[in-house]
Amino acid sequence: MSERMIRTLHQGIDEVPPGRRSVALGTFDGVHLGHQGVIAAAKATGQRLGVSTMAATFHPRPATVIRPGTPSASLSGITERIRMLYQAGADEVVMMRFTPKLAQLSAAEFVEQVLVGKFGAIAVTVGEDFRFGHDRLGGVEAMRGLCEPFGVEVDAVHLLAEDGDKISSSRIRGLISEGEMQEAAKLLGRLPSIDGVVVHGDKRGREIGFPTANLSVVPGQQLPAEGVYAGWATVNPGEQRFAAAISVGRNPHFGDVDDLRIEAHLLDYDGGEIYDRPLRVDFDSLVRGQGVYDSLEGLIAQITADVAEVRRRTASPAT
Repeated sequence: MSERMIRTLHQGIDEVPPGRRSVALGTFDGVHLGHQGVIAAAKATGQRLGVSTMAATFHPRPATVIRPGTPSASLSGITERIRMLYQAGADEVVMMRFTPKLAQLSAAEFVEQVLVGKFGAIAVTVGEDFRFGHDRLGGVEAMRGLCEPFGVEVDAVHLLAEDGDKISSSRIRGLISEGEMQEAAKLLGRLPSIDGVVVHGDKRGREIGFPTANLSVVPGQQLPAEGVYAGWATVNPGEQRFAAAISVGRNPHFGDVDDLRIEAHLLDYDGGEIYDRPLRVDFDSLVRGQGVYDSLEGLIAQITADVAEVRRRTASPAT
């Protein structure tokens, strides 16, 4: 395969150049272990057929367009999703903007016009529960029947966890919303994370001896249950990670914050100011829920205990 095909991003269906491809098809929210299996299977097929492997990802999630009012939170921002698709093995990624027009295509029209006509698919790999076409009437068997006249192979990958239950993005979102980070990590294949930029806060943490990085979160990400978490923080993702006590909440002790905040106290960080710099926080486990204390001294004592517990939980390398 030529170097030109490595890590190519297409911003829309019409931007995909002519070619023959093994296509992994799905929303791929979070690129969990099941999604990684789909990409790996498509990659193996692409290598067998001597063609590029392209991950075709829907954005936004189809359910939010088809059923207005569906919770729209995602496990990762689109930039992070694309990065993880490459990491999983895709040579190319195409962002399929899921518009009402695209939603109106029948299953047959989608196969002929998009998969074959635009993507040059000679093989398609999906999860076993994949649905497509107007009103989501097309399943795996329909995909096989519609692709057969074009000579396109179709493979469906099982999406089962070790416990026998299905791996799904909605299940993972539910676990994160309940603070069950270890269970979510088993299905993701990594710790749940949130990306953002460090912004100025009220500086209360600094005043009481525990400075925090306040995260301006990329809109639309699934947020954890309120509480204090053990985890890690990475400034300019890709650089050194620091163990961190991460607070998700509205600072109930002070009672003057309306919006949910994510603040990370980086243990042993001795660098300079990090305002306006990208930050990723990885959540290992919930330490405690949010609370109100009798005094400022009581709050400081609790944070001191939190930091000690975070240090204990992060003594071994992060997942």
